[in-house]
Amino acid sequence: MAKSGKRSFRDSVDMHAALCKQIAARQFAPVYLLMGDEPYFIDSLTGLLAGSILTEAERAFGQVVVYGKESEAGAVINLCRQMPMMGAYQVVIVREAQQLRGLEKLSLYTQAPAATTILVLCHKEKNMDKRWQLYKHIEAKGIVFESVRPRDYELPAWISEYARSKGFTLDAKAAAMLTDHLGADIAKMTNELGKLLTYLPQGTRTVTAEQIEANIGISKDFNNFELTKSLSEKNMAKAMQIADHFARNPKDNPLLLTLSALFTHFQRIFIVNYQRWLSRRKGTPMPSEMELARMLKLPNAFFLKEYTQAASAYPNNKVFMILGLLREYDLKSKGMNTGQADDGELLKELLLKILIL
Repeated sequence: MAKSGKRSFRDSVDMHAALCKQIAARQFAPVYLLMGDEPYFIDSLTGLLAGSILTEAERAFGQVVVYGKESEAGAVINLCRQMPMMGAYQVVIVREAQQLRGLEKLSLYTQAPAATTILVLCHKEKNMDKRWQLYKHIEAKGIVFESVRPRDYELPAWISEYARSKGFTLDAKAAAMLTDHLGADIAKMTNELGKLLTYLPQGTRTVTAEQIEANIGISKDFNNFELTKSLSEKNMAKAMQIADHFARNPKDNPLLLTLSALFTHFQRIFIVNYQRWLSRRKGTPMPSEMELARMLKLPNAFFLKEYTQAASAYPNNKVFMILGLLREYDLKSKGMNTGQADDGELLKELLLKILIL
């Protein structure tokens, strides 16, 4: 059953774990609606259901995969109403269900689903309309799983948790490098980490930045994590060295991702400065480290020291100017008023303006 209200990425993580346990215990629902804009969890649950409900011999006769853009609701209903040829169940998996012609008409089946059929609807890219009778039937009689895309700040904690589930510890910088380089693509992130774990020497239980660099090819010295750190320290030489590396490797270091990292970085500095001003004005103590880390949406307090030090170097009058520069260069990165400058030149120009403020 789905719970009411707006779902979060954390809700998706928790429900995914709960459903994995139910499936492992062979507790199946007659209908699964796997929907949302994060494909990783939808693919994960679909694969688990496809490989768990029937035996390998039964799947040859009792498991059907239909693609929405190639079918229509009536054909799916007919499949669902058939009796299994072997075993207790038949499984009907509809991939790209959002493209199924007459999708809402599946409500003619879901109002009274067959006890011997398990229907799995993979509804990617968006949610099903919750006003539909189809949605209401599945919510009442089956499982609705909403897969929510993570926000950038949620990724380091999630990939660290994922590594722990595999019996490994991911150090803070390694987690930051993975999320910085791979963005919000958690399928790619788990794939790269999975490959790395197979390369590690037997007995290794901690994944470090050096191992990420050696096995995945992400530089531990030239990445957005190190760039923002160099700005915090006002280390112009290091910042320009990283910018030069980015300019020579633009495909691995897209400017839009760097601008997003810089915006988040200075937004956090602004929050620290504001909390300092607020505590002075009210005569109250600063928030605790844990509370401040929560306000900054940091994966853990390991990174907090950098922001408290950077706040002294960048008072909020400068932060406002920097945020304005970031908006300006975001437009330039999209082709507005760039002249002949490429992304590498734009980044170097932006960093110089930030560092000389």
